Amino acid sequence: MPCDTDHARDLIGQLEEVSMSEFDRHTRFEVAGRTFGYLWEPTNTVGLKQTVAEQEALVAERPEVFEVQYNAGGFGWVVVHLEAVQRDELAELVFEAWRLTAPVRLLEQRGDKLPV
Repeated sequence: MPCDTDHARDLIGQLEEVSMSEFDRHTRFEVAGRTFGYLWEPTNTVGLKQTVAEQEALVAERPEVFEVQYNAGGFGWVVVHLEAVQRDELAELVFEAWRLTAPVRLLEQRGDKLPV
């Protein structure tokens, strides 16, 4: 089943200590005061923090699903078109974005448990 913004919110909400800020046109997701994702309801997309290598691989493999958002601080942010991904794939992408951002104590607490 393809994803939508409700799926994204649900998966992100399962991760520890996530805060969200609602803005006029998007929602920002943070852990420990650091941003790891954005959600745009009108376009049914999310922007997620990834490694630059992962960003490049995703965009090269499926450019109809993923696009480069920007690169910053050694990370490559990727836009995900939600209607083109399955929930289990989105869970992995969301978890990786959170994991790249969360403090060590949260990483140790959670381990490798993906949101479902």
